[in-house]
Amino acid sequence: MRLVRHPDVDWRASHLLHAAHLVAWPANFPASSWICFFLFWAINMLVIWRGIEMIKFLEGVGAPFMLVVGLVLLFWITGKAGGFGPVLHTQSKFTTRLSSCVSSFLHLPDGGLLVDGGAELPDFTRYAKSQRAQMVGQALGLPTAMTLYSFIGVAVTSASAVIFGEAIWDPVVLLGRFNQPIVALVALFALLLATLNTNVAANVVSPSNDFSNLRPSLISFRAGGLITGFVGILMMPWKLIGDFSSYIFGWLVGCSALLGPIAGIMIFDYYLVRRRRLVVEDLYRRGGAYDIGEGSTPRPSWRWQWVSRSHSWALLRQPCAGL
Repeated sequence: MRLVRHPDVDWRASHLLHAAHLVAWPANFPASSWICFFLFWAINMLVIWRGIEMIKFLEGVGAPFMLVVGLVLLFWITGKAGGFGPVLHTQSKFTTRLSSCVSSFLHLPDGGLLVDGGAELPDFTRYAKSQRAQMVGQALGLPTAMTLYSFIGVAVTSASAVIFGEAIWDPVVLLGRFNQPIVALVALFALLLATLNTNVAANVVSPSNDFSNLRPSLISFRAGGLITGFVGILMMPWKLIGDFSSYIFGWLVGCSALLGPIAGIMIFDYYLVRRRRLVVEDLYRRGGAYDIGEGSTPRPSWRWQWVSRSHSWALLRQPCAGL
């Protein structure tokens, strides 16, 4: 999934870079959007090529900067809207229980996008000094930070409705409304840094490690990152997100149908079947407790059969949705 998510974010970030280019130098020219895309893609590859230490440095510098800029922009735009009172006074658009349920259902694709994040956490938690350190880091970095930035996004969108009479959720469009180049450049730079941090950590590191683990003697982490980058280009993100209906209900919901049950099986197996007992050495040993033979087991688990059938049914239903 991250092989597709990575170029998708690159393509979206290229629009931010293109907007920053137009603010700094208001002269558009042919292929400028493509140049911005490949430039941002190359920056991602450069960070991966420099290794995990460069990623740690980028995260260490970028996270505090993004927090400060996010809070400054929040107070700046709410000040223009007359304070938090008018911003938070906006009534909910969901007036019935049915509309609220529909809204919750529409958030399922977001869950499909994030469901595989748990499998990527060991790519970073293995560098933690202790179990307590990684627990504190995740508690501060995931629910706390995500809640804060979600509130900033909602509050800024609500403030735009107060200032301009319409809710503007796209930050590029919103910044263009103020006609203040300095503010727009600072905000766009912060968005680009946030996108770079998120994309490298969430969407590039994991597949890079996966490719490297296929043949560690031949494929290093750097080589795995380059493979990830080039495969991402072959995914053609400009076509993938060209039709949001197929992207959301085909790709994201399809991944949810596959990865959700797999996550459930992993939790069920670890907590109920194995009673939280894991033989770490056998994970890397032939003939160990987790070895299933030459690539497949002659008696596949009924749980995995159920996952494959459920996923096949979900993918089969999508082409027939409009019939």
